[in-house]
Amino acid sequence: MTTWGVVSMVRGPTEDVLRFVAYHLDLGAETIYIYLDEPNQRTFEALKAHPSVCVQVCDDAYWQKLKRTRPDKHQVRQSVNATYAYRDTHLDWLAHIDVDEFLWSPTPISDVLREVPDKVHAARVRPIEALAGGGDLYKAHVPQSPARTELIEMLYSNYGAFVLGGFLSHVQGKLFARTGLKRLSFRIHNLFQNGKLLPCKYELAQVDLCHRHAPDWDHWIAHYPFRMDRGSYQAGMAPNAPREMGGLNKNELLSWIESEHGEGGLRAFFNEMSGADPDVRARLEQNGLIRHRVLNLDGKLAKHFPGSC
Repeated sequence: MTTWGVVSMVRGPTEDVLRFVAYHLDLGAETIYIYLDEPNQRTFEALKAHPSVCVQVCDDAYWQKLKRTRPDKHQVRQSVNATYAYRDTHLDWLAHIDVDEFLWSPTPISDVLREVPDKVHAARVRPIEALAGGGDLYKAHVPQSPARTELIEMLYSNYGAFVLGGFLSHVQGKLFARTGLKRLSFRIHNLFQNGKLLPCKYELAQVDLCHRHAPDWDHWIAHYPFRMDRGSYQAGMAPNAPREMGGLNKNELLSWIESEHGEGGLRAFFNEMSGADPDVRARLEQNGLIRHRVLNLDGKLAKHFPGSC
Protein backbone atom coordinates (compact mmCIF):
# COMPACT_ATOMS: atom_id res chain seq x y z
CA MET A 1 0.00 0.00 0.00
CA THR A 2 1.27 3.47 -0.89
CA THR A 3 1.67 5.54 2.27
CA TRP A 4 1.39 9.28 2.53
CA GLY A 5 1.30 11.99 5.13
CA VAL A 6 1.24 15.71 5.78
CA VAL A 7 3.69 18.16 7.30
CA SER A 8 2.64 21.60 8.51
CA MET A 9 4.00 24.38 10.70
CA VAL A 10 1.10 25.84 12.64
CA ARG A 11 0.06 28.45 15.14
CA GLY A 12 -3.32 29.58 16.39
CA PRO A 13 -6.26 28.10 18.30
CA THR A 14 -6.04 24.47 19.39
CA GLU A 15 -9.40 23.69 17.79
CA ASP A 16 -8.19 24.82 14.36
CA VAL A 17 -5.05 22.70 14.55
CA LEU A 18 -6.91 19.62 15.75
CA ARG A 19 -9.56 19.97 13.03
CA PHE A 20 -6.80 20.09 10.43
CA VAL A 21 -5.08 17.01 11.83
CA ALA A 22 -8.31 15.07 12.39
CA TYR A 23 -9.51 15.74 8.87
CA HIS A 24 -6.33 14.42 7.25
CA LEU A 25 -6.16 11.40 9.53
CA ASP A 26 -9.69 10.57 8.45
CA LEU A 27 -8.67 11.05 4.82
CA GLY A 28 -6.04 8.35 5.16
CA ALA A 29 -2.81 10.08 6.15
CA GLU A 30 -0.61 7.55 7.93
CA THR A 31 1.48 10.14 9.78
CA ILE A 32 1.07 13.86 10.30
CA TYR A 33 4.04 16.01 11.29
CA ILE A 34 3.10 19.17 13.17
CA TYR A 35 5.59 21.88 14.06
CA LEU A 36 4.25 24.36 16.61
CA ASP A 37 5.71 27.74 15.65
CA GLU A 38 4.97 28.98 19.15
CA PRO A 39 4.46 26.97 22.35
CA ASN A 40 0.88 25.86 23.00
CA GLN A 41 0.67 23.30 25.77
CA ARG A 42 -2.94 22.37 25.13
CA THR A 43 -2.30 21.70 21.45
CA PHE A 44 0.92 19.85 22.18
CA GLU A 45 -0.65 17.50 24.73
CA ALA A 46 -3.61 16.65 22.48
CA LEU A 47 -1.37 15.87 19.51
CA LYS A 48 1.31 14.07 21.52
CA ALA A 49 -1.28 11.57 22.72
CA HIS A 50 -2.21 10.50 19.18
CA PRO A 51 -0.11 7.63 17.79
CA SER A 52 -0.25 8.91 14.20
CA VAL A 53 0.98 12.42 14.97
CA CYS A 54 4.55 13.62 15.44
CA VAL A 55 4.54 17.01 17.15
CA GLN A 56 7.48 19.35 17.75
CA VAL A 57 7.53 22.65 19.64
CA CYS A 58 9.76 25.09 17.76
CA ASP A 59 11.11 26.95 20.77
CA ASP A 60 14.61 28.31 21.28
CA ALA A 61 15.86 24.90 22.42
CA TYR A 62 14.64 23.36 19.18
CA TRP A 63 16.53 25.81 16.99
CA GLN A 64 19.64 25.47 19.15
CA LYS A 65 19.46 21.70 18.69
CA LEU A 66 19.41 22.26 14.94
CA LYS A 67 22.49 24.47 15.39
CA ARG A 68 20.95 27.39 13.59
CA THR A 69 19.40 30.75 14.38
CA ARG A 70 15.61 30.87 14.25
CA PRO A 71 14.78 32.36 10.82
CA ASP A 72 12.94 35.67 11.02
CA LYS A 73 10.53 34.87 8.18
CA HIS A 74 7.86 32.31 8.92
CA GLN A 75 8.03 31.10 5.31
CA VAL A 76 11.66 30.10 5.86
CA ARG A 77 10.80 28.36 9.14
CA GLN A 78 8.06 26.44 7.31
CA SER A 79 10.50 25.31 4.63
CA VAL A 80 13.15 24.25 7.12
CA ASN A 81 10.73 22.21 9.20
CA ALA A 82 9.09 20.54 6.21
CA THR A 83 12.52 19.58 4.88
CA TYR A 84 13.56 18.00 8.19
CA ALA A 85 10.34 16.01 8.29
CA TYR A 86 10.86 14.86 4.71
CA ARG A 87 14.39 13.63 5.34
CA ASP A 88 13.31 11.61 8.39
CA THR A 89 9.99 10.16 7.25
CA HIS A 90 9.15 6.50 6.65
CA LEU A 91 6.34 7.39 4.24
CA ASP A 92 6.25 7.05 0.45
CA TRP A 93 4.90 10.58 -0.14
CA LEU A 94 4.77 13.74 1.95
CA ALA A 95 2.60 16.81 1.34
CA HIS A 96 3.56 20.22 2.73
CA ILE A 97 0.39 22.25 3.34
CA ASP A 98 -0.96 24.91 5.71
CA VAL A 99 -3.44 24.62 8.55
CA ASP A 100 -6.18 26.31 6.49
CA GLU A 101 -5.75 23.89 3.56
CA PHE A 102 -7.57 20.58 3.30
CA LEU A 103 -6.90 17.89 0.72
CA TRP A 104 -9.98 16.41 -0.92
CA SER A 105 -10.31 13.47 -3.27
CA PRO A 106 -13.25 11.30 -4.43
CA THR A 107 -10.96 8.25 -4.29
CA PRO A 108 -8.35 7.28 -1.66
CA ILE A 109 -5.25 9.43 -2.02
CA SER A 110 -3.07 6.35 -1.58
CA ASP A 111 -4.64 4.92 -4.77
CA VAL A 112 -4.10 8.19 -6.62
CA LEU A 113 -0.42 8.34 -5.63
CA ARG A 114 0.14 4.70 -6.51
CA GLU A 115 -0.69 5.54 -10.13
CA VAL A 116 1.90 8.32 -10.38
CA PRO A 117 4.66 7.18 -12.79
CA ASP A 118 7.86 6.10 -11.06
CA LYS A 119 9.92 8.76 -12.82
CA VAL A 120 7.75 11.55 -11.34
CA HIS A 121 9.33 12.96 -8.18
CA ALA A 122 6.54 15.34 -7.17
CA ALA A 123 2.85 15.88 -7.86
CA ARG A 124 1.03 19.19 -7.59
CA VAL A 125 -2.46 19.72 -6.23
CA ARG A 126 -4.27 22.90 -7.24
CA PRO A 127 -6.32 24.99 -4.82
CA ILE A 128 -9.99 25.73 -4.78
CA GLU A 129 -10.85 28.74 -2.63
CA ALA A 130 -13.63 28.99 -0.05
CA LEU A 131 -16.53 31.27 -0.93
CA ALA A 132 -17.27 33.77 1.83
CA GLY A 133 -20.21 32.55 3.85
CA GLY A 134 -20.54 29.64 1.47
CA GLY A 135 -20.19 26.85 4.00
CA ASP A 136 -18.99 23.94 1.87
CA LEU A 137 -18.77 25.92 -1.39
CA TYR A 138 -15.53 26.81 -3.16
CA LYS A 139 -14.41 28.67 -6.26
CA ALA A 140 -12.79 26.35 -8.77
CA HIS A 141 -9.25 26.84 -9.97
CA VAL A 142 -9.14 28.25 -13.50
CA PRO A 143 -6.14 26.74 -15.33
CA GLN A 144 -3.80 29.07 -17.15
CA SER A 145 -4.82 29.52 -20.77
CA PRO A 146 -5.26 32.32 -23.33
CA ALA A 147 -8.91 32.58 -22.27
CA ARG A 148 -8.32 32.84 -18.52
CA THR A 149 -7.73 36.59 -18.37
CA GLU A 150 -10.95 37.39 -20.22
CA LEU A 151 -12.94 34.99 -18.04
CA ILE A 152 -11.57 36.37 -14.77
CA GLU A 153 -12.28 39.96 -15.81
CA MET A 154 -15.84 38.99 -16.69
CA LEU A 155 -16.40 37.22 -13.36
CA TYR A 156 -14.90 40.04 -11.27
CA SER A 157 -15.67 43.21 -13.17
CA ASN A 158 -13.94 45.68 -10.84
CA TYR A 159 -10.76 43.97 -9.69
CA GLY A 160 -10.42 40.80 -11.74
CA ALA A 161 -7.86 42.41 -14.02
CA PHE A 162 -5.54 42.86 -11.02
CA VAL A 163 -5.92 39.52 -9.22
CA LEU A 164 -4.21 36.48 -10.69
CA GLY A 165 -6.71 33.72 -11.39
CA GLY A 166 -9.37 35.56 -9.38
CA PHE A 167 -8.03 34.09 -6.13
CA LEU A 168 -7.41 36.05 -2.94
CA SER A 169 -4.57 33.65 -2.20
CA HIS A 170 -2.25 31.47 -4.25
CA VAL A 171 -3.06 29.63 -7.47
CA GLN A 172 0.19 27.62 -7.53
CA GLY A 173 -1.10 24.93 -5.20
CA LYS A 174 1.03 22.65 -3.04
CA LEU A 175 3.14 19.55 -3.62
CA PHE A 176 3.31 15.91 -2.71
CA ALA A 177 6.99 14.92 -2.76
CA ARG A 178 8.08 11.33 -3.33
CA THR A 179 10.38 10.45 -0.48
CA GLY A 180 13.92 9.12 -0.69
CA LEU A 181 15.28 11.84 -2.95
CA LYS A 182 18.73 13.04 -1.94
CA ARG A 183 19.38 16.67 -0.99
CA LEU A 184 15.78 17.66 -1.53
CA SER A 185 14.31 20.66 0.28
CA PHE A 186 10.83 22.11 0.45
CA ARG A 187 9.74 25.64 -0.28
CA ILE A 188 6.15 26.86 0.06
CA HIS A 189 5.05 26.02 -3.49
CA ASN A 190 8.14 24.34 -4.92
CA LEU A 191 10.95 21.88 -4.33
CA PHE A 192 14.70 22.28 -4.66
CA GLN A 193 17.25 19.53 -5.17
CA ASN A 194 20.97 20.13 -4.89
CA GLY A 195 20.17 23.82 -4.59
CA LYS A 196 18.30 23.98 -7.89
CA LEU A 197 14.59 24.28 -8.61
CA LEU A 198 13.08 20.86 -9.28
CA PRO A 199 10.48 21.03 -12.07
CA CYS A 200 7.09 19.88 -10.75
CA LYS A 201 4.71 19.82 -13.69
CA TYR A 202 2.81 16.62 -12.91
CA GLU A 203 -0.63 17.42 -11.47
CA LEU A 204 -3.18 15.35 -9.54
CA ALA A 205 -6.25 16.63 -11.34
CA GLN A 206 -8.64 14.58 -9.21
CA VAL A 207 -7.34 15.99 -5.90
CA ASP A 208 -8.35 19.44 -4.66
CA LEU A 209 -6.68 21.61 -2.07
CA CYS A 210 -9.63 23.22 -0.29
CA HIS A 211 -8.16 26.53 0.83
CA ARG A 212 -10.12 28.27 3.58
CA HIS A 213 -8.10 31.46 3.19
CA ALA A 214 -10.98 33.87 3.81
CA PRO A 215 -14.19 32.13 4.89
CA ASP A 216 -15.76 35.45 5.93
CA TRP A 217 -15.06 39.17 6.19
CA ASP A 218 -14.16 39.13 9.90
CA HIS A 219 -11.56 36.42 9.32
CA TRP A 220 -10.09 38.21 6.31
CA ILE A 221 -9.81 41.65 7.87
CA ALA A 222 -8.37 40.19 11.10
CA HIS A 223 -5.55 38.55 9.11
CA TYR A 224 -5.12 41.48 6.73
CA PRO A 225 -2.38 43.39 8.66
CA PHE A 226 -0.18 40.30 9.05
CA ARG A 227 -0.61 39.28 5.42
CA MET A 228 0.27 42.79 4.26
CA ASP A 229 3.31 42.99 6.52
CA ARG A 230 4.79 39.48 6.38
CA GLY A 231 2.37 37.12 4.70
CA SER A 232 0.88 36.39 1.32
CA TYR A 233 0.17 40.08 0.52
CA GLN A 234 3.57 41.44 1.53
CA ALA A 235 5.52 43.88 -0.58
CA GLY A 236 7.86 42.49 -3.19
CA MET A 237 5.65 39.67 -4.43
CA ALA A 238 5.26 39.10 -8.17
CA PRO A 239 2.59 41.17 -9.95
CA ASN A 240 -0.44 39.54 -11.54
CA ALA A 241 0.74 40.65 -14.98
CA PRO A 242 3.90 42.23 -16.43
CA ARG A 243 4.55 45.76 -15.17
CA GLU A 244 4.47 47.16 -18.67
CA MET A 245 0.90 45.88 -18.94
CA GLY A 246 -0.18 47.57 -15.71
CA GLY A 247 0.34 44.59 -13.44
CA LEU A 248 0.21 45.02 -9.65
CA ASN A 249 0.89 42.68 -6.78
CA LYS A 250 -1.69 42.38 -4.00
CA ASN A 251 0.25 44.65 -1.66
CA GLU A 252 0.21 47.46 -4.20
CA LEU A 253 -3.44 46.89 -5.12
CA LEU A 254 -4.70 46.69 -1.54
CA SER A 255 -2.58 49.65 -0.41
CA TRP A 256 -4.10 51.74 -3.19
CA ILE A 257 -7.66 50.64 -2.34
CA GLU A 258 -7.14 51.36 1.34
CA SER A 259 -5.60 54.79 0.74
CA GLU A 260 -8.34 55.83 -1.69
CA HIS A 261 -11.43 54.20 -0.15
CA GLY A 262 -10.56 53.09 3.37
CA GLU A 263 -12.01 50.00 5.01
CA GLY A 264 -15.18 50.35 2.94
CA GLY A 265 -13.09 49.93 -0.18
CA LEU A 266 -11.39 46.87 1.25
CA ARG A 267 -14.76 45.37 2.06
CA ALA A 268 -16.01 45.99 -1.48
CA PHE A 269 -12.87 44.30 -2.81
CA PHE A 270 -13.36 41.36 -0.47
CA ASN A 271 -17.04 40.97 -1.33
CA GLU A 272 -16.25 40.80 -5.03
CA MET A 273 -13.22 38.53 -4.92
CA SER A 274 -14.60 36.18 -2.26
CA GLY A 275 -17.90 35.65 -4.01
CA ALA A 276 -19.88 37.27 -1.20
CA ASP A 277 -21.38 39.55 -3.85
CA PRO A 278 -24.47 37.69 -5.13
CA ASP A 279 -23.87 38.83 -8.72
CA VAL A 280 -20.36 37.37 -8.63
CA ARG A 281 -21.71 34.18 -7.06
CA ALA A 282 -24.25 33.90 -9.86
CA ARG A 283 -21.61 34.35 -12.56
CA LEU A 284 -19.43 31.69 -10.98
CA GLU A 285 -22.36 29.29 -10.94
CA GLN A 286 -23.33 30.09 -14.52
CA ASN A 287 -19.80 29.25 -15.64
CA GLY A 288 -19.59 25.99 -13.72
CA LEU A 289 -16.97 27.28 -11.29
CA ILE A 290 -18.49 26.38 -7.94
CA ARG A 291 -17.45 23.21 -6.14
CA HIS A 292 -19.28 21.56 -3.24
CA ARG A 293 -16.82 19.93 -0.83
CA VAL A 294 -18.19 18.70 2.49
CA LEU A 295 -15.31 18.55 4.98
CA ASN A 296 -17.28 17.89 8.20
CA LEU A 297 -14.43 19.25 10.29
CA ASP A 298 -16.27 19.19 13.60
CA GLY A 299 -17.40 15.60 13.10
CA LYS A 300 -13.86 14.46 12.36
CA LEU A 301 -12.52 16.42 15.31
CA ALA A 302 -14.92 14.58 17.62
CA LYS A 303 -13.96 11.23 16.06
CA HIS A 304 -10.18 11.53 16.33
CA PHE A 305 -9.82 13.80 19.38
CA PRO A 306 -12.88 13.02 21.51
CA GLY A 307 -13.30 15.31 24.48
CA SER A 308 -10.39 17.54 23.49
CA CYS A 309 -12.46 20.64 22.73
